[in-house]
Amino acid sequence: MKIEQGWLDSARRCPSPHCDDRSDPAGLALIVVHCISLPPGEFGGDWIDRLFLGTLPADAHPYFAAIHQLRVSAHLLIRRDGEIVQYVPFDRRAWHAGVSVYRGRECCNDFSIGIELEGDEQTAYADVQYRRLAEVIAGLLAHYPTLSRADIAGHSDIAPGRKTDPGDSFDWACLNGLLDAQPMPR
Repeated sequence: MKIEQGWLDSARRCPSPHCDDRSDPAGLALIVVHCISLPPGEFGGDWIDRLFLGTLPADAHPYFAAIHQLRVSAHLLIRRDGEIVQYVPFDRRAWHAGVSVYRGRECCNDFSIGIELEGDEQTAYADVQYRRLAEVIAGLLAHYPTLSRADIAGHSDIAPGRKTDPGDSFDWACLNGLLDAQPMPR
């Protein structure tokens, strides 16, 4: 996977307005794994895209009434079929982590890349999602020398008590095995 001007060449681009400039674009130090499904527990459709674009209709589902005005985004979404969608270039700050702390540093959005997996905390993720996630992480590590394999965390790790994703259904051992098999710069 190649990254050019902050965009992954193999991803479908869907630029989100919910981002801004990083104070230190060269200071990336964390990859955060999330999960999302809209409506909760349902997969497919364009609801995630529409949330991250700010066009989610409040009246399309009862759950949307409470979230349609959120200004949130992630850098990437990996759908259950393996499709990768990119909303924010990696050199810009996506709004994915909220109130968060990693190794004593607050405001994780400032120095992290947020990757959403289409899923929920109870349903097993698809094998292709793990493969794509490992490929993306390998590409990020190769392109951004400040990122490290040791600095991959779940949303639950940086916002404990507030967030629980990617959840117990996420298989960290599977991801680590796939990363072991990837050509890595370190």
